[in-house]
Amino acid sequence: MLLVIDNGSIYTNNLIDFLKNKKITFEKQTPDLVNLESLHVYNSFILSGRRKNEKKINEVNSKIINHAIKKNKKLLGICYGAEILALTLGGTIRKLDLPQKGNEQIRIQRENSLYNSNLQVFESHGFEISKLPSILLSIGESENCKFEIIQYGQKPIFGTQFHPEMSDDGKNLILKFCSL
Repeated sequence: MLLVIDNGSIYTNNLIDFLKNKKITFEKQTPDLVNLESLHVYNSFILSGRRKNEKKINEVNSKIINHAIKKNKKLLGICYGAEILALTLGGTIRKLDLPQKGNEQIRIQRENSLYNSNLQVFESHGFEISKLPSILLSIGESENCKFEIIQYGQKPIFGTQFHPEMSDDGKNLILKFCSL
């Protein structure tokens, strides 16, 4: 079962509608309502983007990330979800001078189980990953961002700086993640 953590992104409803349309079985929770003691019942997680920075949201998402790593479960962090993945493991993020919003082409840099050809995606973020910890690999980049897609070693734990729920190529990436 997939657990979607709704961190408050304006695009989360697009993700939910897509998963329903594809008949993917999932549950949706907000960070303040998720039962961290019940994470063992899920085999995969999607962490959505967010609108505002709150310590509690960061703590809950970090605990889910650590659970997925420890228990070898699948995880996809979207936008903020990728940023908190990097932060949880010792990376850094930075505030952008100007927010990124619009279409972007991603170049795949290394072979991976998620996506192996360039993709057209939608960006909408005011922060980005500035330094990856050594365990996270950059597997996709764009003209504006070197860490568009990241992966935890060889595990099925990924982050996307962009919003895959907002483009056809991105939706294909979500489907691939769900079928891993």
